Amino acid sequence: MTNLEKYNRAFIETFEISEDKLNGLKYQEITAWDSVGHMSLISALEEAFDIMMDTDDIIELSSYEKGKEILAKEEYEVEF
Repeated sequence: MTNLEKYNRAFIETFEISEDKLNGLKYQEITAWDSVGHMSLISALEEAFDIMMDTDDIIELSSYEKGKEILAKEEYEVEF
């Protein structure tokens, strides 16, 4: 499974949405992505990529695209 597939799966399974809804998806844009859903997503991403995200990155992860940008940072080294 590619990193993009792992990333997408975390969103799809956490928020119970289809893949076609991912592009442009933003925090609190859907009911499932509330504060509890956000922490569930973080947990799913940390497990999928075997990382521990820092607090600033958790707060900054405000959209599907921003999450990819954060995970591509040097400290996580996730390539998409």
